[in-house]
Amino acid sequence: MPTYLPAFLDTLEAPASLRQLIINIAEACRDIGQTVNNSALNNLQGELAQENVQGEVQKQLDVIANDLMLEPARWDGLVSALASEEMDTIYPLPSKGDYLLTFDPIDGSSNIDVNGLVGTIFSVLPSPSGEVTEADFLKAGQEQVAAGYAIYGPQTTLLFTLGQGVHAFTLNRDTGAWVLINPSVRLPESTAEFAINMAYQRHWHPPVRRYVEECLAGKTGPRAKDFNMRWLASMVGDLHRILTRGGVFVYPTDTRKGSENGKLRLLYEVAPFSFLIEQAGGMATDGRDRILDIVPHSLHQRTGVVLGVREEVETVKSYH
Repeated sequence: MPTYLPAFLDTLEAPASLRQLIINIAEACRDIGQTVNNSALNNLQGELAQENVQGEVQKQLDVIANDLMLEPARWDGLVSALASEEMDTIYPLPSKGDYLLTFDPIDGSSNIDVNGLVGTIFSVLPSPSGEVTEADFLKAGQEQVAAGYAIYGPQTTLLFTLGQGVHAFTLNRDTGAWVLINPSVRLPESTAEFAINMAYQRHWHPPVRRYVEECLAGKTGPRAKDFNMRWLASMVGDLHRILTRGGVFVYPTDTRKGSENGKLRLLYEVAPFSFLIEQAGGMATDGRDRILDIVPHSLHQRTGVVLGVREEVETVKSYH
């Protein structure tokens, strides 16, 4: 007999409100996934003549998915406020709840028009008892009570953690039910795959350049094994592969103007994935420091990141 999401959540040690929140997030991701799947049929692909707070040109689906996540009825009595990669500031809700929710509604949206992998990333923090301010979202990643993502590909798949391991579900598109496919996702001890955008090689700092050159040297090099390189231009796609079969993901700071502090958003992308990676037995750093120890100073703070199989992350860290 298949195990469905609500029944599995009942086996975890978590407040009823948090279990219900995960169910509601899964339903929101199901709706977003269906919208993505039908986007070509409904003429929802392509860019809008506007930018988000990051200065990035928005896709139609960025805005639609963001609006789907903002529907107050989804979070009534569970969430006090939301923060999104697509919005300048926080979005308070009419009713109080135990949690704050941050999200990237469509990660990898540049892939939409070419039918590439995209997904939704989310993170859950405790809510204060009083009025919510931006400062309440600016917490170290280790204070997350849940994190996860949905990926919209050949299957629609949901992975999440409540701090008790990483659990994977797939959507039965005929019934709309989330079915357990792996109760305990674990990274392997070692890997021979790395993910990095080689187009920026000339801008890398020496430790990153050294690491990649040693991987490319193969069996005759200092690492004494052949590596494969993978890059999807979608963090959710690359990290799903790593959580599925191992690897290391490197998106470092570099010397380009605007990239001195990294490109990926700490709250909406890096912190939730770092929580997942650590819960799966891996490691996540900014090159030097543990990601989950970093206290953000702004909602849209960026960071460099190295995360995945512990052996490789420790190697990159040692070179810094």
